[in-house]
Amino acid sequence: MQRSGDRFPSARRSFLSRLGGGFAALGAVLGAHPSTAFAQAPASGSAWRPARHSEDDWFDKIPGKHRTFLDAVSAHGVGEALHFASNIIVTSKSGYGLESSEVAIIVCLRHGATAFAFNDAIWAKYSEPLSAQTKFTDPKSNAAPTKNLYNSPEFRRDETFDALIKLGVHFAVCDKSTQGLSGNLARKTDGKPEAVYKELLATVIPNGHMVPSGIVAAGHAQEHGYSYAYCG
Repeated sequence: MQRSGDRFPSARRSFLSRLGGGFAALGAVLGAHPSTAFAQAPASGSAWRPARHSEDDWFDKIPGKHRTFLDAVSAHGVGEALHFASNIIVTSKSGYGLESSEVAIIVCLRHGATAFAFNDAIWAKYSEPLSAQTKFTDPKSNAAPTKNLYNSPEFRRDETFDALIKLGVHFAVCDKSTQGLSGNLARKTDGKPEAVYKELLATVIPNGHMVPSGIVAAGHAQEHGYSYAYCG
């Protein structure tokens, strides 16, 4: 007989049936041999670990008690990354008493930021196409820059490439984007992509490391213990 307060007897029976089945399953697991009960658990020491590649050895050669990877993908992002790198060094000193040699910092220059990995000679020669490609102009003249302004003291003060390089900051430069950039510059100047590519490689800023692609470097750096920060 249905009790007056039991409006859903079938649902109640279904719930109790499932509950009983759950206890039965739990009892079976608890009473089973450990090799059966935990058959799906990974064997000791078989947890996933990232592979190591000699191409990434430089990640571990930068000294530091803390590691940060600053990811720039645009002209604006370069400025942000350089600013954050300086900020890390300054506040690690003021807040933790750490010297610049005790913090490992990598700034990644990929996608729209790649052009800034090359020195003034490249910007002087390819001023107009570089400005058009990066959508970046001299803020004082609104003209195409004839030098790498992010390495210009009057523009960046103490946050230039050279200033941060002296403090131990390193740079990951996207080779994939560099190849694309060389092709674009060659088309705009009636040059040959291979020649422009070699020219770019010869003018990479100090502490610059060519990586197959910036996005791959971002992943591998984290596998080497670098904290990741997107800079725009």
